[in-house]
Amino acid sequence: MEMKKKSRSIFWVLFFASIAAFFGVYAIGGGYCSMILPFNVTFFAMAMDLM
Repeated sequence: MEMKKKSRSIFWVLFFASIAAFFGVYAIGGGYCSMILPFNVTFFAMAMDLM
């Protein structure tokens, strides 16, 4: 069986968008920026192909 190489570029885009959202929420809401952390970690793990 051949393994197809998965495109992970969409996960890198989502990771950097979630980083931007993190700092945007931090500028507006301060403490609420921790609600963005699960997205940061998940998209980074998917981009690095850990999941």
